[in-house]
Amino acid sequence: MTALQASTSYGVGISSVAASPRPRLRRRRVILANVEPSEKSVEIMRKFSEQYARKSGTYFCVDKGVTSVVIKGLADHKDALGAPLCPCRHYDDKPAEAGQGFWNCPCVPMRERKECHCMLFLTPDNDFAGEEQAITLDEIKESTANMK
Repeated sequence: MTALQASTSYGVGISSVAASPRPRLRRRRVILANVEPSEKSVEIMRKFSEQYARKSGTYFCVDKGVTSVVIKGLADHKDALGAPLCPCRHYDDKPAEAGQGFWNCPCVPMRERKECHCMLFLTPDNDFAGEEQAITLDEIKESTANMK
């Protein structure tokens, strides 16, 4: 698994939650389930990515696995937050960031300077840029099948 995949994979998180407001707080562990984004959202983000790549004159990464992971991450955020928040960054408060819109795809750095931190939209002079501006749903499923 690449560093990009690790940073955007869908892991199981554990957090502590106070069980009662009494002076002596008991803590219990809550396991957050691993949920895949809906196929509808993946398809929406796939179509958006293809259209934006053509519109902006950018290309997908030569490694379609990178493209697949990012599209799935965007779809996951679209399902969870209602907006395609950049999946390759850390946020202390994801809902607040999604509401501000700065990091919603295409983020401000991409729109203004064609700088895509996720490597989803690459300029032709980028060493990692492929020649494709299209990816199929099957390619996304195949590339991310081992991430479940």
